[in-house]
Amino acid sequence: MANLTSKELSALEDQLGSEETLVKKYEAMACLCSNAAIAQELQTIAGKHRAHFNALVRFLN
Repeated sequence: MANLTSKELSALEDQLGSEETLVKKYEAMACLCSNAAIAQELQTIAGKHRAHFNALVRFLN
């Protein structure tokens, strides 16, 4: 892990929380959606946010 300041770590923690929230929201919206095409698009967006989350976690490890 890179040497990060406490401010940088705090910003990364905030971003991790935001990405996690976005994944949950988009997945929930996809489950509630009756249009299959829109539900698939919402799942795709959730996957992108999951990838962002995972990239941040890998950076911290």
